[in-house]
Amino acid sequence: MQEWLYGEEGYYKKHLEIGKKGDFYTAVSTSMFFGGCIAKRLIDTIKEGFLSKDSFVVEIGAHKGYLLADMIQFIYTLEPELLKTLRFVIVEPFVENKKMQKEYFQDSFNGEIELLHVNSLEELRCESAFFVANEIFDAFSCEVINDKQMLHVEGKKLVFKEANRDILDMASSYGIKKGEVAIGYEDFAKTMKNASKRCEFVTFDYGDKDSRGDFSIRVYDKHNVYPFFALSDFVEEESLREKGNFYDYFGRCDITYDVNFSHLAGAFKGVGFKEHLYLTQMSALVEFGLSELLEILNEKAPKELYLQELNKARVLIDPSFMGERFKMISFRK
Repeated sequence: MQEWLYGEEGYYKKHLEIGKKGDFYTAVSTSMFFGGCIAKRLIDTIKEGFLSKDSFVVEIGAHKGYLLADMIQFIYTLEPELLKTLRFVIVEPFVENKKMQKEYFQDSFNGEIELLHVNSLEELRCESAFFVANEIFDAFSCEVINDKQMLHVEGKKLVFKEANRDILDMASSYGIKKGEVAIGYEDFAKTMKNASKRCEFVTFDYGDKDSRGDFSIRVYDKHNVYPFFALSDFVEEESLREKGNFYDYFGRCDITYDVNFSHLAGAFKGVGFKEHLYLTQMSALVEFGLSELLEILNEKAPKELYLQELNKARVLIDPSFMGERFKMISFRK
């Protein structure tokens, strides 16, 4: 999976689209009110005194920078004075993405907002920070286990072999007997801990706190979803097989799996963070102030625009789409 996503021919090495032209949708590409709600959460966290007015606002996994830009637009509407004190940062290792983000911020804010970049969290040191990420943990490398065996790729074939003890111990810690075991959550949490003295981290992804007891690994190709094993000889029944094989999609399409939020929480608690909130996306956005933001738009904008944005925002909280399947978890240190 590491090679599939991040290798020289990896999916994220290429200049790919998200949304209608891409392989999948995200909440960011659905409605600007996703970023608006997170902005209000940031403002409320500052008002309650947990974070300072000169905090760093740091997005991880920003793609073109839409989420952070949406947050800034709503900060301008709600608490414009904060734009004089907050510092905006994107953690971005890829040169092409940095260029896109700089251009987007220039077009959006005409040079009024300074965007800073760091290549990794290891480069960041600050007193107070608000970290935000959308759908990054489903893109961490994983091992796929089945009882005491682990999946290997040999040429164009998939085979299960005896798993190493470290992976089995980690899987056992979070009740995973069959499914994916993420690699790297612990290192990520430790790095974030060292990046600031005080922080809040808000992240959204799909998954649950309990192991589903089955494989969730899958491939997205132009909004079509293919179970990974249905692209292999592991599925013998013809009616359940997908056309093609997994290696046909290598590096060309996104590969992902459900996040085990118990594992994620364990990684952050293990380095001293406290779990602050764990909610469905629907509940989180309502908690963060979605209704209030929509009411502001209703009062100030033409009705046609309000109805357009209302319909987009409904997708974010629709239980049958993003509202229940996606979760939000936040940590504080």
